[in-house]
Amino acid sequence: MRAGSALVDRRAFLRMAGAAWVAALGPRASFALSRTDAVFASGYRERDGSFGIAVLSEDGTVIDRTPLPARSHGMAFSPATGHLVAFARRPGTFALVVDRGGRAAPVTIAAAEDRHFFGHGCFSPDGRVLYASENDFDAGRGVIGLYDASDGYRRIGEYSTYGIGTHDLSVSDDGRLLIAANGGIETHPDFGRTKLNLDHMEPSLALIDAATGTLVERHALPETLRRLSTRHIDLDDRGRIWFACQYEGPRSDLPPLVGHFGKGEDLTFLSLPEETTIGLANYVGAIAVNRREGLVGLTSPNGGRFVVLEAESGRVLREETLADAAGIAAAPQGFAVSSYDGRFAGRREAVAWDQHITGLIPRG
Repeated sequence: MRAGSALVDRRAFLRMAGAAWVAALGPRASFALSRTDAVFASGYRERDGSFGIAVLSEDGTVIDRTPLPARSHGMAFSPATGHLVAFARRPGTFALVVDRGGRAAPVTIAAAEDRHFFGHGCFSPDGRVLYASENDFDAGRGVIGLYDASDGYRRIGEYSTYGIGTHDLSVSDDGRLLIAANGGIETHPDFGRTKLNLDHMEPSLALIDAATGTLVERHALPETLRRLSTRHIDLDDRGRIWFACQYEGPRSDLPPLVGHFGKGEDLTFLSLPEETTIGLANYVGAIAVNRREGLVGLTSPNGGRFVVLEAESGRVLREETLADAAGIAAAPQGFAVSSYDGRFAGRREAVAWDQHITGLIPRG
């Protein structure tokens, strides 16, 4: 986020959304949209068991809803085109593309044969290519599916992620590098969400050339941290890649859960205070960077915690108890945080928010 950009971002979203979409909103939603400085999206589950994605204002007011055929996980958003993609939760086989400008009907992407989605993806900066983290489950390897956004999201190829159990996926600001968080855990849809290789996990983080799919760098975790699954990532304004982990070893262990690296750099793990690590319960469910304020935010549903770090020093600035903590995203001030029991910012809805929040604004 850029300093002083919140109002500009809201206006940009309104231009992108289009007059027809705005006019179709109810009075409550229109009022909320007129007063918010940021717009977000998150997946949810209704009390009747149905699923959808919602557009929300900064204070948690639901502005718009789109139904989904099943539960979603992460999302990708392109400021260049206004397209928002919700990916099915692993081992799901659909991704739904919504044009926030209302210029096109939603598009459902079906996973390729012998593939399923891993729940995350990202767009190229120009919005022309959608990258999706996928599982080549018979070969036991992670891949990145490439989809042409200008041609109905036709699948045009795939790259290797040079790892297994690929989860989160991001792209550098210049679009040249893809960043894959390879959690190192082997799964197969025949066994649902069962983790098949906890005794020989292979977590890693990979930098991949976005133009060719060739490996640029691969950072395997040291042998002493092989049970530490690298799950989620975000980038700061220096181009550093922040990563958050989930530990598959004994609860009594206290491994580092957060770190960062850059191209040509080794992995650096933060040494958080012991009480903070204990509070995170060996599980960081989501991570977000607020570039404008130089902050890194973490949530842990297992520990019921919300933690804010100073990006420059890694120092803990804030730590709060938040039962069922779920998603987190940069906001004009600090972070927007949600929970599985329906809380988003200062409001509570009769839904269960899912694990991730996406800001519908430029990342810049």
